[in-house]
Amino acid sequence: MSTAGPTQGAAAPLGGSDAYTVSQGGGDFAAGPSQGEMRPPRGGAATRAAAERGGKKISRRPVHGVLLLDKPLGWSSNDALQKVKWLLRAEKAGHTGTLDPLATGVLPLCFGAATKFSQLQLDADKEYAATALLGTKTSTGDAEGEVIAVRPVAVTVADIEQVVPGYTGPIRQTPPMHSALKKDGRALYEYARAGIEVEREARNVTIHKLDVALARVDTGKLAIDMIVKCSKGTYIRTLGEDIGEALGCGAHLTRLRRTATGDFTVAQCVTLEALEAMTEEQRLACLLPVDALLPNHTTVTLDSENAGRFLSGVRRRGNWPDQGMVAVYGTQPHALLGTAHTTAGELIPGRLLSPLEITQSQTQQAGNQEPAGAPQASGTTTDSREKVNHEQ
Repeated sequence: MSTAGPTQGAAAPLGGSDAYTVSQGGGDFAAGPSQGEMRPPRGGAATRAAAERGGKKISRRPVHGVLLLDKPLGWSSNDALQKVKWLLRAEKAGHTGTLDPLATGVLPLCFGAATKFSQLQLDADKEYAATALLGTKTSTGDAEGEVIAVRPVAVTVADIEQVVPGYTGPIRQTPPMHSALKKDGRALYEYARAGIEVEREARNVTIHKLDVALARVDTGKLAIDMIVKCSKGTYIRTLGEDIGEALGCGAHLTRLRRTATGDFTVAQCVTLEALEAMTEEQRLACLLPVDALLPNHTTVTLDSENAGRFLSGVRRRGNWPDQGMVAVYGTQPHALLGTAHTTAGELIPGRLLSPLEITQSQTQQAGNQEPAGAPQASGTTTDSREKVNHEQ
């Protein structure tokens, strides 16, 4: 396969991401507010990460692929990203679909060329398991806020069965004040911290599945356990509050765990603790290939000459039906070139890997043949594992 062509990457950028953070080299930038459960980052984890780094300089390297992290409790999504980026010594990284510090679960981390396709995960449906305590309303809609109302609880299973249909399917949701959505250039949580409540426009979201059951928390108080499958942009905190209001007693979220995003599930995830206990080779073996982000794309394979032209941003002609999402591969060797769409027999380039990224990905995959006894994604390790110092 010829790799002649420009190295700038995409011919047609995907545009802004509203829950996507990219870190390249020593700098970070966040592109817009979150999709779903997002709260302002807390200083504790960031301060801890900086202290652990201790000024130690590491040698960065190109890393390409997707790591499915089971985000731990108390960490912001960006702090978790920076920790894994440091463990992999990666040059460029980004996360998709921000989780609150109080939330755990599936957080796809994209490295290198995979960051070009992260928008697909932002747009994917999400699944959550959550618990909301009935009878107590807080300023933030979760356990971090101050209690602002307490009401008696007299909720039955029949009450829940009556309420749930109203929160299934397409619904309108007003974003919470304690979120990172922007209003006149400022995050909503900045207004909230100043004691100012601003008008927020309700948004259309879809609840594909909602299972709600009565439960009791450790204190013996009544709560509801929720299993939610929803579209991007859904605030589970707000959903819990709204259901609590519909039940006549109010509620606030006490537990939130993302169990799936798109085709990725929590069963595929690895923990930070497990990653820290691995050798560098074992960590790299946890990476999924870049095209793991493209499971629903139609596959087109080009010969060497057409692959080189495609990488240069030149449209190709063939007997292809119209398709909106196409993953394009080259031969010699078999490698992902990028995405495209087909119209009237033309293969039109979208997001492209650079020739250098293709070469680096092939080299990485060739060196990532998992040795016998290496840990699976669950994070289990062997006795021969190398203990990594808890530094950043």
